[in-house]
This record gives sequence, structure tokens and C-alpha cells, in this order.
Amino acid sequence: MNQGMLSVDEALAFLLAGATSVADTEQVATLVATGRVLARAQYSALSVPSLDNTSMDGYAVRAADCASGAARLPVSQRIAAGSMPQPLARGTAARIFTGAPIPPGADAVVMQELCAQDGDAVVIKHRPEPGEWVRRVGEDIRAGSEILAAGTKLRPQDTGLAASVGIAALPLYRRLRVAVFFTGDELVMPGEPLPPGRIYNSNRFTLNGLMRQFGCELTDYGIVPDRLDATRAVLREAAAGNDLIVTSGGVSVGEEDHIKPAVEAEGRLNMWKIAVKPGKPLAFGEIRAGAGRKAHFIGLPGNPVSSFMTFLIFVRPFILRCQGVARVEPISYALRADFDWARPDTRREFLRVKLNPAGGLDLFANQSSAVLTSAVWGDGFVDNPAKHAIRRGDMVKFLPFSELFQ
Repeated sequence: MNQGMLSVDEALAFLLAGATSVADTEQVATLVATGRVLARAQYSALSVPSLDNTSMDGYAVRAADCASGAARLPVSQRIAAGSMPQPLARGTAARIFTGAPIPPGADAVVMQELCAQDGDAVVIKHRPEPGEWVRRVGEDIRAGSEILAAGTKLRPQDTGLAASVGIAALPLYRRLRVAVFFTGDELVMPGEPLPPGRIYNSNRFTLNGLMRQFGCELTDYGIVPDRLDATRAVLREAAAGNDLIVTSGGVSVGEEDHIKPAVEAEGRLNMWKIAVKPGKPLAFGEIRAGAGRKAHFIGLPGNPVSSFMTFLIFVRPFILRCQGVARVEPISYALRADFDWARPDTRREFLRVKLNPAGGLDLFANQSSAVLTSAVWGDGFVDNPAKHAIRRGDMVKFLPFSELFQ
């Protein structure tokens, strides 16, 4: 185990290098595949559109028949979406509706606002160019082209795209199986009496919500007593049926912090301290699961904000990589700091901030790792380098929660 302090980037590289993607896949109906990870690239068997069609209600014409700017053309047919038209005779127009195929012989569509009905004819008050309001075959998708890459975490528009080319089911990685438990004899569940010196276990609710946010199949072992034997027993049980074990609390070096010796007894601990604030103690390792199997292990600090932040910065990309996601880096933005941060820490800091109506960032007054209201109030983190003071008006690196929650 590295006894020194790892940088955030070193820790992330170490974590991701140790992540192993689940190998099992399953066919899942496209209708319910949103949020899952695609195991194999998908290709379109057809072109979209499959026929030239109109993007506007109006009249399909030959542009040459409308050169006068006031052509009167008999209406020879009516074409609705889903129907197949007849060839367009010269000197005629076809009433056509959005999405309907262009009749052979027509080369333009004149929007209905530029036309006037005159009995069985239409007056075209426009000189259309060939191709006007016509969507060509394959304009969106060409037959045989890749539409979705392997490792894509599917969004609603992705499943819609798959459906648009007739894909009814998709090959997806199975859900990541994750176990969580929480250490600390001081922890009490909401709804129970709160004796002096005890605290409610907020981390259980935060981490449960985060795991479900990332589509994990979750087993929650609850609060484990502050004993080495109890911690080891839960680690063994959790490793037997899960890919990853995540704990909260007990990763410091106090006499009642049993995570470190328990993991070392049941497997291996690879990482310990990170030069980050909040969240300096963080453990990464593996637990033996028998038959040559192992379960990954990540131990988070117990302070609420430390646990929340370290999950988003370290556990999130690890989970995504284990799920088979190709791109795990969150998108950040350069935004203006509307605050001063005159006494930066020697560690890299993740400051809780909120977007303001002027397009800048406001800082939560109390940046303590125990103040969970800062995470509720905020819209994200400022990722601030070690020893870096911030002056009002400086551009800073902003990581919004909206990016970190996907």
C-alpha cells in the first residue's frame, strides 16, 4: 500500500486501471433500455428517411411548372404520410402532408402558406427551387452505418434512434451488483429515538440514492457494529454475490475504525490517502470471493459531504467503467467566480457553489465536510487546484451536479 498522499488524478487513474467491466450481457427491449449500457455497436439496416419525403404541409410540384410565380395547377392527388403516391403528371400539383413521400416526377414542395386553393386547382404564389422542403433518402441515417457505439449509456434519444431503424431489443451489459454497508455505533436510523451523542445515518440515504441514480443492482446491509469480526463477516457475505462493495465510515486510523484491517484480512487494500478536500481518507481494494473471484472494494469517509463528494469524483467513474461505459469523464465549464477564496488548502479542493442569475458562481459560506446543506443548496463543485487562491471575477472550473449524476 502506498503510504504517501496520492493526487486526485493519480487516484482516479489507479481506480480506473483496476476497474473490470461486467462480462455478462442480456437482450433488453429497446422500450425499457434507457439508462443501461450498450454492449455492442448498433448498425442501421435501412436508410432514414427510406423515401424522399416532405418536411412541410403544402403542394408537391415540378419547380419548372411554377416559374411564373403565379402558376395555376390542377391538383391531381392527395398524399398523406404512410401512403404511396402516383407519379406526378406534368403541369399538375399534389396536395401533400408532412412526412409523406414525394411523388415520382416532383422535385419541390411549396408550403401551403404560399398557395391558394382555386376550385380543383391551386395557385402557386412562389418560384420554388428544386429540392425545396424535400428530405432526401438517407438524409438522417444511411443503411449500414453505425448509429450507436458500444459503451454508450443509453439516453431517451438513443433508444428513440434505435427504434427509428426498427431495432426492437438491444444487447446490454447486465446491471452492476453493488453492496453497501455503514459503520459506526453512533449511527441511528430516522424514525428511531436519537440518544445523546448519536446521529442519524444520512449517508445511507445519500449512497442508496446515488447507486440507484447509476442503475446499480443494490444490496444494502445497513449499519454494521464497530467490531472487526462483524466487519469481516459482512465483507465475506457481500463479496459472494456482488461486483463492488462500498462502505461509509471507518476508513480513518482510530481504534474503532475497522475497515482497513478487515479489508486487509479478507483481501487486499491498495490505496489509502488522497490529497483532496473534503475526503482525504479513501480506501480501494478487493475482497476474496472464492473460486478465483473477487469483489472490488471502495471505502468512503464518514462525513456526509466527504462521502457525497468522493462518490461523485471517484466512485462514479469507477462504476461507469465497470458498467462498460466508454467515456466516464464529466464535462466541466469555465465560469466566473463571484466570490473570494483567499486561503486555499494545500490539497485540491472541491468547493460547493451555486449558479447565480448573473451567470456567475456563489460560494456556500460554510465549506465544512459535515455541512450537508451545502450540497443541497449548491449546483455543483468548483474544482480548485491545491494552494490556488480565487479572486472575485476569476474564471474557475465548474463541475455541475447535472453532469456528475449521469
